[in-house]
Amino acid sequence: MRSNLRRGAMIGLVVAAAACQSPHVGPITAVVPDSLAIRRDIFYLASDALGGRLTGTPGNDSAAAYIARRYAALGLQPMSNGYLQRFVARPATRGKAPPSVPTQNVFALLPGRDPALRGQYIVIGAHFDHLGTSIEGAMDPEAKGAVRRGADDNASGTAAVLELARLLAAAPTRRSIIFANFSGEEEGLLGSAYFVEHSPVPIDSIDAMLNFDMVGRLKNDRLIVYGVATAKELPALLDSANAPVGLRLTAQGDGFGASDQSSFYAKDLPVLHFFTDLHDDYHRASDVPEHINAAGEARVVTVAERVAREIGDRPGRLTFTRAVAAAPVGATREGSDVYLGSIPDMAGDDTPGLKLTGVRAGSPADVGGLKAGDVIVEFDSKPVTDLFEYSNALYAHKPGDEVGIVILRAGQRLTLHVTLGKRGS
Repeated sequence: MRSNLRRGAMIGLVVAAAACQSPHVGPITAVVPDSLAIRRDIFYLASDALGGRLTGTPGNDSAAAYIARRYAALGLQPMSNGYLQRFVARPATRGKAPPSVPTQNVFALLPGRDPALRGQYIVIGAHFDHLGTSIEGAMDPEAKGAVRRGADDNASGTAAVLELARLLAAAPTRRSIIFANFSGEEEGLLGSAYFVEHSPVPIDSIDAMLNFDMVGRLKNDRLIVYGVATAKELPALLDSANAPVGLRLTAQGDGFGASDQSSFYAKDLPVLHFFTDLHDDYHRASDVPEHINAAGEARVVTVAERVAREIGDRPGRLTFTRAVAAAPVGATREGSDVYLGSIPDMAGDDTPGLKLTGVRAGSPADVGGLKAGDVIVEFDSKPVTDLFEYSNALYAHKPGDEVGIVILRAGQRLTLHVTLGKRGS
């Protein structure tokens, strides 16, 4: 990694010069991504001192305070009551009432330079929480008491957002930018779900959300970007942004997925999720800063800055599209390949049932009439009071089964008949 730092800086200089030649993306600032700064942020956030940043712990609070100080040092503006958006997270807990865990998101504002467009916003975000010593969700549950420091997941994404804040603050775009860091992602996208329901700006004034989750392990120059189908302009825009950087770009997918962009896509907003792929250290105590490719992450930041500037400076807004996605490949429970296409609202509330934050376009749930905001209370005559009962009821079936699903919609009880699909088809 260290031998690549100087090379990363030289690449950044070449990219800055080449940007002026792009027919689609405007010139970027002479300030280039700093891989050493990225590395420093990751080493602090994933240090033993922060204990893995589990939501509701002192280490998570310390990470939030660190991020807020960084934004203040850049001269970014606090929003509402400061840089912290405090809320109570209720992580899903099997068979128990969800506990109340006080925590906070962190966000800051960079006002746009154009008075006519300053009231439109881009959100650039990442979650900063991880697993701590909890074995819930850990891939190495046998390592009891081990600190899962989450260097790639997601100190790397947090560092990317901080570096983008530095770069964009040096030369603001026409639109305003909100830099947002979410807590509670590992507990079910809780922080981003709270953000979109308590947005500091009107939700329809947000043009796009760029999410960074696990961007610290660039290998073989391969960058994955999900959500490219959520606005018709995004494929060409992303290709143009990457052209001078030369990463092997894999752009795919609708806006739903296991990270915070899902909360924004459920509100009909264009989204992109930048990702350098899974690895053997995922959700393990071995996800440590020494494995981070900081120079590679700086290249990802270069592409992302160009994307942000194009969206921020374009005369018109992106054209949102509800992407039709194929059923995910792979099973989620004991080898079952049954598929509905519902997106649970993991933030939830105290209402019995499973609330949906959305449904995948073209899925059995969509075809059967399920919608965002519906609360499933029965699945094939079995009561549903939480995610676990819903999962048990769903995976008792096979593809092709027709089931009755009882929902609450705007206080009205409805029964829908849905034919279940098959994953990967």
